[in-house]
Amino acid sequence: MKRSRINEIMVAADAMIRGHGFVLPPFAYWTPDEFRARTDARRIVEARMGWDITDYGQGDFDRLGLFLFTLRNGSLADLERGRGMVYAEKLLISRQDQISPVHTHVIKSEDIINRGGATLAIELFGSDAAGGFDGDRGGMVRCDGIDRPFSPGEVLLLEPGESVTLMPGDWHAFWGEGGDVLIGEVSTVNDDLTDNIFREPIGRFAEVEEDEAPRHLLVSDYDRWLG
Repeated sequence: MKRSRINEIMVAADAMIRGHGFVLPPFAYWTPDEFRARTDARRIVEARMGWDITDYGQGDFDRLGLFLFTLRNGSLADLERGRGMVYAEKLLISRQDQISPVHTHVIKSEDIINRGGATLAIELFGSDAAGGFDGDRGGMVRCDGIDRPFSPGEVLLLEPGESVTLMPGDWHAFWGEGGDVLIGEVSTVNDDLTDNIFREPIGRFAEVEEDEAPRHLLVSDYDRWLG
């Protein structure tokens, strides 16, 4: 993705988030120079909190892509101990008909919440005995506390205010149906480097073409810009 396009998406996403009554935390608005000058931002970097805009390495963000902002994130060490900061929270924007491709997680369980906008469509599949994708198997999810069985490939439609709880092994893809959707994600500790298992062999992060200076750093920029 071109950096200029990423910068445009940041501006539009911030406007949509504010339009639904949410405001991003102060570190969201640091410039790269301000970020580099901080001596107190180690936890933000280690937890990979911040902006995340991806086309999954496929070069077609409008068709296959997702906007994310990690607001808070605990540590895998705390999760292994069973106490401490064992949770994470994100805001996402799924555009109309913009696919986030079929994937699951090994560790993370998550509540996916329609925070506002259009309908959130979530396509669901079950797992085989080894946890792999099974296109012929359904399963059970929980929607706002109510168990809901699903058949393989069934599309769950969530209106604003509705949510679904997805567990490891619940394979899912999602997109905005009829418009753009602001999504909340509340989960166990998030590890985007190792805990996203895609049905197809695609990348998790975008390759960035530096055609202009970054407005704000992406989490995938941290190693190169702040190392």
